[in-house]
Amino acid sequence: MTRIFATSLPRTIDILISDLSTPAHQGWGIEAWVFNDAPTRRAAEAAFAKHGIKAQIRSAYKPLLHFFLEEIDIAAQSYTDIRVTYPRNDAAADNRFLLETYPLAALVGDAKITFVAGTRTDGIYDVSLTQADGTTTTHEVFAPNRLHQDVINETHLSPTGWLRMTDSDGTVIRDDQIDTDYETLFAQTMQAIAAHDWGSTEPYFDELNITVELPGQDHVIAHGHEEISLHEALHEDFYFALLELFQVKSGRPLGDRGLQPGQIVPEIKTGTDQLTVTVENRPLVTGEITGPRQDLDTATDPLTSAQIAEELGKIDGEIFSAQSRSGRIINARYRTGTDIPIMISGGQHPNEITGPSGALRGAQKLALRDGAHFTISPLENPDGYALHQRLIVDNPRHMHHAARYTALGDDLEYRTAANNKPLLEKEIRQKAQDISKAQLHVNLHGYPSHEWTRPLSGYVPRGFGMWTLPKGFFLIMRHHEAWTDHAMAFIDLVTKHLATVPGLLDFNNAQIDLYRTHAGDTGFDIINGFPCMISVDDRHDVPLTLITEYPDETIYGDAFIAGHTAQMETVVAAYDAHQKLMAASA
Repeated sequence: MTRIFATSLPRTIDILISDLSTPAHQGWGIEAWVFNDAPTRRAAEAAFAKHGIKAQIRSAYKPLLHFFLEEIDIAAQSYTDIRVTYPRNDAAADNRFLLETYPLAALVGDAKITFVAGTRTDGIYDVSLTQADGTTTTHEVFAPNRLHQDVINETHLSPTGWLRMTDSDGTVIRDDQIDTDYETLFAQTMQAIAAHDWGSTEPYFDELNITVELPGQDHVIAHGHEEISLHEALHEDFYFALLELFQVKSGRPLGDRGLQPGQIVPEIKTGTDQLTVTVENRPLVTGEITGPRQDLDTATDPLTSAQIAEELGKIDGEIFSAQSRSGRIINARYRTGTDIPIMISGGQHPNEITGPSGALRGAQKLALRDGAHFTISPLENPDGYALHQRLIVDNPRHMHHAARYTALGDDLEYRTAANNKPLLEKEIRQKAQDISKAQLHVNLHGYPSHEWTRPLSGYVPRGFGMWTLPKGFFLIMRHHEAWTDHAMAFIDLVTKHLATVPGLLDFNNAQIDLYRTHAGDTGFDIINGFPCMISVDDRHDVPLTLITEYPDETIYGDAFIAGHTAQMETVVAAYDAHQKLMAASA
């Protein structure tokens, strides 16, 4: 284990209280925007009040949403009409400040809410609130941002701290940006990692661990699985910013999923009165998290690795396997039969948690049929899955994208025999195709069930803009050009079946409506009530690949059951559609 960097920082909010709670500032007004939870900010206001200072301490993260949560009592007021005119900036996506308002439209009850693109470029939202008696009030809500460069010299417009001070006569003494503890911790850590000598050969490390203790608590919002979490946002920013740093170091383009730096693990824990960070190069963890066995059909939590292996063992067939970087075994089954074969897989991205359960349920259901013919690999990335199981012990509601890729740090799908030897996890797919000769791969995935942000790097996750908000059960159909007609008929049959799953269309419609309100144009097709993206893609050896995307990152209980049920139904529907279409073309 090698320590690379460690530091601690006092809270910005404590520094402000210490510096400004003086007799000279009595009677002054203070407005500050910082990265702290509401209880911490209310406590700071009370501390200022004891010194005769009227303070409003606001959130620098999602300030418009916090305005409605903290300064406007929606539940107590009979608002009938709400109009939000959002600012824009040439340095950000046109809908950036609209996205930041999510999920406000779901929180205003029966009030009509309208979002309008404005002309202001100063970061100020104009808000108009009309009550039942016709009374209208207007408000300006400031969203402080700064234009800055990150460690790879990419430019971002990002939320930032701000301080506004007025003296006892109402004269503005100060009104400008401040570097907060949250921003400084991230920047110093990234600079230290960038300055370290990593050598010139991938992988650069085993586990690059970034352990942070961050004061404050997550704020659960009364809608779906939404919460405001500075801890989760910091995890996401560290993970993807470090991927980008090593992509640049290796000479690869940003977003290259073939990069193999090693396993990047930000662990963001709840701290007390200061921020601390420790960065270490650690050995890979090879142990497993244990847990109770669940009934597969009604499992309310992600299965343990041991139960996944047990459930796979219930399917008769030829055993085949591969091995991960850390030495974990990837097990699969080949069930031979008289039907047209398909490949079924889950767990490529292990933080997408309904895939393994859905794959197993679908395969077990198919195995009851005479003639069933398929391969099943329910957990393709066991190293990532073990990491996810480890991370959710402390933060079960976080999406934990650090567990998305393998312990080499790459997306296993992007490995090829030509550029990766050995193939390790990817070998399980190659074996599945070689042994079955399948022409359809059903690949079960998921995406965040609540908003995904990177507030310290421009807010919208780079390269993943269309996945920042949930939008229902999404299907991606990739096919070789010669299979275009087959793919279109196939997706029609699959979505028609899924439309019969109780509650699934209503679930889709509600999420798509909210997505349109807070993101604008969808950019995807709706087929039989399901958002879909269909494209020609010759990158896959298999001519037909169906990728499911269920909004499952952080869901539990009944929501988790609904998720892996939708995945199971997709496996069965895809199998039946393929049999029908292949028979018709024979």
